[in-house]
Amino acid sequence: MVKVLITGSNGQVGSCLVRQLQNCTNTEILAVDRTDLDITSKSDVSKIVDEFKPNIIINAAAHTAVDKAETEIDLSYAINRDGPLYLAQAAEKIGAALLHISTDYVFAGDKEGIYSEIDAVNPQGVYGSSKLAGEKAVIDACSRVIILRTAWVFGEEGNNFVKTMLRLAKQRDELGIVTDQVGGPTYAGDIANALITIAKDITVQGNDFDQTKYGIYNFSGLPHTSWCGFAKMIFDKAVEQNVLDKAPNIIGINTEAYPTPAKRPANSKLDMQKITETFSIQASDWQQALSDLSNYQ
Repeated sequence: MVKVLITGSNGQVGSCLVRQLQNCTNTEILAVDRTDLDITSKSDVSKIVDEFKPNIIINAAAHTAVDKAETEIDLSYAINRDGPLYLAQAAEKIGAALLHISTDYVFAGDKEGIYSEIDAVNPQGVYGSSKLAGEKAVIDACSRVIILRTAWVFGEEGNNFVKTMLRLAKQRDELGIVTDQVGGPTYAGDIANALITIAKDITVQGNDFDQTKYGIYNFSGLPHTSWCGFAKMIFDKAVEQNVLDKAPNIIGINTEAYPTPAKRPANSKLDMQKITETFSIQASDWQQALSDLSNYQ
């Protein structure tokens, strides 16, 4: 029996993890959200980990409000750095592995090509800085850590770009969408599946897990596109599926025309080679994930 502790269980990725792991045999799940466990409390984390004694901890909890993070600095670091640290310390104490979700925001976003795991990090805001601090904290605290960096996450739960576009399309005939930020939209269910695939690899019975597999991995979607291209695909699919009567007129705009408190990476393209070679995990098929948009309303 493999025991898995999931934090952030009501979020975009966490909810998918719970659904998918419920179908796994010989697996016992303890799914907790912020009302069940405050990961910023070291004593609370230690208590629940010591009592449940998981083989795997999957941390899907995060402070992801990128713009709010610019003013909610202490809260961002508490959730994105301190909480993961406490989970890592608790995991190390009982010999568990920690799977931790991170972000493309740890990069500056000014590279010409695709970002690999070994590229220099240089976050441009509080959110990215707090997530990078979380990466460093868990790596230092636990000898069995896998960090999954992802980007442009969307899913049926929580707030995300797909839901925002569908809502705005019903309110407006014309939308200005950013064209000069490029990345790989990533379906939350595919992130969950990737994490479960890794977890199964770690817990192969009767075999010693290859220690060289621990570390940082990129995981996001293909093909790469702009926010404008992503929006166009959402609207095309929505009209096909009769979720929208008609698509709004889209006007491509530059980042400067849509100022936000936090700077967004211009380039969020992540190289998938390492995770594919190590775990045979393929890129998220974000277009396929839009095949039933009625679930996003």
